[in-house]
Amino acid sequence: MELDLPKTIGVFALIIALGTAGLMTMPMGMAQDTILMMVVPSMAVFGAIMLVLGVKHGEYRATN
Repeated sequence: MELDLPKTIGVFALIIALGTAGLMTMPMGMAQDTILMMVVPSMAVFGAIMLVLGVKHGEYRATN
């Protein structure tokens, strides 16, 4: 499977959505506004950083 930009963004959004849905359905006592205002943005930023690092590592591996 070849991942282009639209597929990558779709999978990225799906992973964030699944994580958010999982947190909202768990009875752990975290408020919904806390999840949406603090946890989801931090998941998105961390995921974006890891995506960039993974792409750069893949480029490195492909050239060596």
